[in-house]
Amino acid sequence: MRIRRILAAVFATAALAGLGLTGAATATAGSVTPASVTPASVTPGECTDGGGTIDRSTPVLPTCRGGMYGGQTVD
Repeated sequence: MRIRRILAAVFATAALAGLGLTGAATATAGSVTPASVTPASVTPGECTDGGGTIDRSTPVLPTCRGGMYGGQTVD
């Protein structure tokens, strides 16, 4: 009888913890919208269309300066 109570408590705790994790994951995923995500790199056309200029003096890759994509690398 005692084992049943302990197992019931363990299952209830696990079920509640699972619901809490699912709710947190849903809330996190729901707060990110595709419009708010900035790409890791942009094309030259995207940089200039967004109001920036291409700075080719950076050591590895060109960088978009100013505009909507300022600071992003240009591929």
